[in-house]
Amino acid sequence: MVTTASAVATMRSSTERCIASGLLSTVCSTTIVGTVNPATNNPIREINGGGLPWSIAEGKVVLGADGSLVVKVEGLVLAGGPLTGTNPITQFKAIVSCLTIDGTSATTTNVSTGLFPATAAGDSKIEATIALPSPCFAPIVFVTSPGGSWFAVTGV
Repeated sequence: MVTTASAVATMRSSTERCIASGLLSTVCSTTIVGTVNPATNNPIREINGGGLPWSIAEGKVVLGADGSLVVKVEGLVLAGGPLTGTNPITQFKAIVSCLTIDGTSATTTNVSTGLFPATAAGDSKIEATIALPSPCFAPIVFVTSPGGSWFAVTGV
């Protein structure tokens, strides 16, 4: 389980690496958190929660301004119910949620990857290039079921 202090330190370290390498057009986040109550049934940016609590041992996201996306999760498993400690879902996908401008008002645009294999231990690597809206403000990356319910999300 990622603690708040270690998550913040890891995120700072990742951000410093992005700036030092000149990747200012890259959004780097090394923290992903699992679904917890009450988020299990409440949508975030129109994306429903996964129905049960999920926990994650480790997660990393790199999102480029060009739409390149790498999501790596380890130990993304159920944290409640009879299958606690396992992942019963054989494929994950990522959804990037952006705030963008439609005419004169802000709107939410959600862009999905294809499906990627996931192990029973909750390990998966998603690598894709997606068409981000322009502009894409405040991106949030979700790890979801094939149907689009989220199990983990970027955050601290």
